Amino acid sequence: MGLPVHVVYCGAGYKSKYLQLKKKLEDEFPGCLDICGEGTPQATGFFEVMVAGKLVHSKKRGDGYVDTESKFLKLVAAIKAALARA
Repeated sequence: MGLPVHVVYCGAGYKSKYLQLKKKLEDEFPGCLDICGEGTPQATGFFEVMVAGKLVHSKKRGDGYVDTESKFLKLVAAIKAALARA
């Protein structure tokens, strides 16, 4: 079983953003991650990413989407750190 990465996203329209992020992370860490996504039942504006139970990206707290290289690299660094501890 891989490192757990859990994404909670607004079920009212952010699923495609979740699927893009999932593919990008799987390409970066092939076979190392257990990525799951959870769409909220109503419009929430959520795009929250947890790595090994720790919140590392939060649209609600001002991080926006994972739509830049720097935001993606922040996730990569958090995943590398968690893998090193595992």
